[in-house]
Amino acid sequence: MTQQDHTPHAPLNTPTSLGDNATRDVTGALNALLADVFTLYFKTKNFHWHMSGAHFRDYHLLLDEQADQIYAMGDPIAERVRKIGGTTLRSIGHIARLQRLADNDAEFVTPLDMLAELADDNRRLADVMRETHGICDEANDVATASLLENWIDETERRAWFLFETTRHSETA
Repeated sequence: MTQQDHTPHAPLNTPTSLGDNATRDVTGALNALLADVFTLYFKTKNFHWHMSGAHFRDYHLLLDEQADQIYAMGDPIAERVRKIGGTTLRSIGHIARLQRLADNDAEFVTPLDMLAELADDNRRLADVMRETHGICDEANDVATASLLENWIDETERRAWFLFETTRHSETA
């Protein structure tokens, strides 16, 4: 046996002043949000990788930029869960159990359908963030609520860009 085998394992009990119920509720909401963030990140990269057509370069770069922004939320969400005394996602299976956004495994999706689907997903993610913000408000977790406010704005911006990109020009 190695030295590690004899080392007692300490539970992950990060001290917090939020209280057990608040920690449980906020942690649960943040872990579900994190699952959705990873789902949207991978879907955005999927569409980025499989983009085609006349506007390939513009759409490809737009989705790459958006994927980077989505990915940047992941670590702060997980670290916030740990800061308030919770544990966070451990596997792809855990993500799959918690995600609310749908995957897209289709062989081919048209560019405009990709953009429209991502716009819908970003709007749904903003709604989920607002719901999570409400849970944070009830728990008096102002730090998490503050993070969410910025992410809601970024998410609405992504949805807006995707929507505007798919609109047909109304001028001749």
